[in-house]
Amino acid sequence: MKATIFAFLAVAFISSIDAAENLLVLSKGDHTLAIVDPSNLKVIAKAPIGEDPHEVIASSDGKFAYVSNYGGGRYNTLAVVDLVAQKALPSIDLGPLRGPHGLAFAGGKVWFAAEGAKAVGRYDPAEKKIDWIMGTGQSRTHMVMVSQGQNRVYTTNIGSATVTFLDKGAEYREWNATVIPVGKGSEGFDISPDGRELWTANAGDGTVSIIDIAAKKVVETLPVNIRTANRLKFTPDGKLVFISMLNNPDVAVLDAATHKEVKRIRTGKGAAGIQIQPNGSRVFVSCTPDNYVAVIDPKTLAIVGRIDAGPHPDGLAWAVRQ
Repeated sequence: MKATIFAFLAVAFISSIDAAENLLVLSKGDHTLAIVDPSNLKVIAKAPIGEDPHEVIASSDGKFAYVSNYGGGRYNTLAVVDLVAQKALPSIDLGPLRGPHGLAFAGGKVWFAAEGAKAVGRYDPAEKKIDWIMGTGQSRTHMVMVSQGQNRVYTTNIGSATVTFLDKGAEYREWNATVIPVGKGSEGFDISPDGRELWTANAGDGTVSIIDIAAKKVVETLPVNIRTANRLKFTPDGKLVFISMLNNPDVAVLDAATHKEVKRIRTGKGAAGIQIQPNGSRVFVSCTPDNYVAVIDPKTLAIVGRIDAGPHPDGLAWAVRQ
């Protein structure tokens, strides 16, 4: 009986490890990826990730992390970290696709914006090769999202003040682009949980552009005074929108239904990356100039903790071990 109980507990323990959830935090200051235990906000391990890391994404099984080495267009690599072994793996050479920044993981592949090439690319980890490239023709293609079926790619283009929809056509390898003018400095963006709207934060003119996804057009521009906006994220329930600003001490919170500002949360001298826990219980904000990640309770809109994951934190991601 004791042996049976022990075996059951051992299996349960292994299962809990396999299903572990971790917050991933990039440090620009020491060029590392921190793996954070969200239960106690402590760093479990760190791995080197190369020069000028900006964004990070985890594979769907939570076993690997991919990091863009940006360099304003100078660099052309993605760093790779084995999250199970907690160690760095050989980086991915992107060749002429310089300035990788925004990342997405869909269909078992890594999708990335290549700012220096005005393009979006896709890397297949199984085949260890880039298997798709599509130009945007837009200046500073910076952030990227991919639809669940991988038949649409969304990008923001900072220099062109546009959002691009890339739609897969009926013919093999045929893709069609729709370019939508938005506000100046369009960068951080997110899609509402119901899939109906795309909201993008415009750092140059301090507005938010709301795009009707089905109509592929801007239906409203919100004058919310968010100059130097960096990231924008919906809460999983679709009720709130969080916006960070690089040179502003506050994180702006908007009501997604009324489009009105709910609150400004004082986090420090400025903020960059935003990541929301999948169950919606906490919001994590990289306070880059202050060298910590702020933890916000979305119910009270109060800061309830801080994470020391290294100097100048930036990109954040959530890894769920399958």
